[in-house]
Amino acid sequence: MASTVERKEYPISMRLPEADVAMIDRAASLRGRSRTDFVRDAAVRAAEEVVMEQGLIRMSPEGFADFMEILSRPPTIVPEMMEVLKRPAPWEPGFEPKR
Repeated sequence: MASTVERKEYPISMRLPEADVAMIDRAASLRGRSRTDFVRDAAVRAAEEVVMEQGLIRMSPEGFADFMEILSRPPTIVPEMMEVLKRPAPWEPGFEPKR
């Protein structure tokens, strides 16, 4: 009797405009990846984001009350972050890269 082998990979085919393929190929090349690897990674990342956005977070009423209490506290100033926020952005006059 013949045994069936479970597939581990499934082909996906799509039609794309030439400009899209050129952009994908350029990006894949910049990352040192094949087109297939690049597209697979990008698709999986996008799928994970969608799934995470739809994820339900469950907690007890006490846990939710604690969570809300923490959110309602005044913000804590982090001196290092304040220093970074005061620096000019790279596109602003006065920006000097750290050496």
